[in-house]
Amino acid sequence: MTYAIDPELVPWLDMLPAVTLTDHESLLAARSSLAELGNILPAYEPVNPVDVRDTAVPGPSDAPEVPVRVYSPGDRTDAVPGLLYIHGGGFVMGDLDMFDAQLVRLVDELGIVIVSVDYRLAPEHPFPAPVEDCYAALIWVEAKAAELGIDPARIGVAGESAGGGLSAAVALLARDRGGPTLCFQYLGIPELDDRLDTPSMQAYTDTPVWNRPNAVFSWTSYLGTTPGGADVSPYAAPARATDLAGLPPAFVTTCQFDPLRDEGIQYAQRLAHAGVQTELRHYPGTFHGSGMVETAAISRRMFADEADALRRGLRVSTG
Repeated sequence: MTYAIDPELVPWLDMLPAVTLTDHESLLAARSSLAELGNILPAYEPVNPVDVRDTAVPGPSDAPEVPVRVYSPGDRTDAVPGLLYIHGGGFVMGDLDMFDAQLVRLVDELGIVIVSVDYRLAPEHPFPAPVEDCYAALIWVEAKAAELGIDPARIGVAGESAGGGLSAAVALLARDRGGPTLCFQYLGIPELDDRLDTPSMQAYTDTPVWNRPNAVFSWTSYLGTTPGGADVSPYAAPARATDLAGLPPAFVTTCQFDPLRDEGIQYAQRLAHAGVQTELRHYPGTFHGSGMVETAAISRRMFADEADALRRGLRVSTG
């Protein structure tokens, strides 16, 4: 198919990582390609001091510690909002470096503390390992809020792609397990539904970066079985959740030529119908991961919307 992609994005199509997931060998190649993104994407030089440190936090029961990266504004004096950030990569790729520049920028602009999670990846570690790692990190953030300089009443969760799906799942877990209390969830182009039956998922078999064949591989790896079965947990695929009431306010984004588009839109609709304060932003002419092209006007608008959503959702002081 041909797609009416934003003209500013088109010249970058050949430079972005070509992700084709068919077997373990192709997955290893894709992981390597993704790791080289740092050589393509520009670094970010913060205006204000930002402290960055790597540590490890207690993992789920009978599981290893979870590596995290903590980003803190270097000049804060009072407690500030905290954000648990979960990277993307289709549950099978990605690491702490993947969104490093973006997170430094968010801390610089918003003055918040961000804890980024290096959760275990499928297929080596299928569900529930990744989401339980993320939830364990959230438990740690709440427990160490005073030490981290975080206001415990202003803790949110955010992520993109698989990280958006994991963020939705962590919000469900936090609600159903009685905490920690979240004040906000940012679900960026989220991967939510293993049933793969939306119009966008069925149609977009050859879109850039992410497409239906990759999604099939992603869910098969994450679930450890053929996706779309009858008994998939809503903590694996949040679109399966039958009750979305009582979840924190949400900001959901979708891209036009993205197989994940419709499941994101549907989840936002269901959140709103369940009484959850929900905002949905859909970006024309974009594809999954097109925000990596930071110079495009549409990408700048996407980042500005994300920063503004986090500012409002986390109740960042503007004084």
